[in-house]
Amino acid sequence: MERADFERADVVGSPEHQAVRAIADALYEHLDSPEATALIRAANQPGRSSADVQNVFLEEARQLGFVDESKGLFSDYLSALRPDYFISLGDTGIILEVERGKTTINNMDLLDFWKCHICDHAHYLILLVPTELRQNPTMSPRNEFATVRKRLATFFEERNYTNVRGLFLFGD
Repeated sequence: MERADFERADVVGSPEHQAVRAIADALYEHLDSPEATALIRAANQPGRSSADVQNVFLEEARQLGFVDESKGLFSDYLSALRPDYFISLGDTGIILEVERGKTTINNMDLLDFWKCHICDHAHYLILLVPTELRQNPTMSPRNEFATVRKRLATFFEERNYTNVRGLFLFGD
């Protein structure tokens, strides 16, 4: 399991940041176990869906306080946007998104980041993506994790700050 953390310098060390990091660390610890890693790798094969990946850690996410596809988070917008999972933490929260087949092909990583950016209820994003992706068994693997890491890192340079205070990127 790979991991890359991106955090705005102005929030690092704050009580809010520490609470979010504790949740991200707990979820990562679960995902990094040999059992979960094997199940995620199996779920990241061609023809499988992100729901197969979600099923690997859904119980752990619920125990941490995440709820499925929270409705109403984007009620100020005329859209049907919903995160995969959400946890409220006082004045903020964490959106948890799981991508598989369309991570960079359809820019779903950027959509997930944008959803967090416009959400009034969340300023943190945990994003789980495949380390390598094959759309079919015969194609060469695409290094999705490295691509997403490079694309989203730019938002954590001070000149490019958005409303997203932190991103915890997990890949397997």
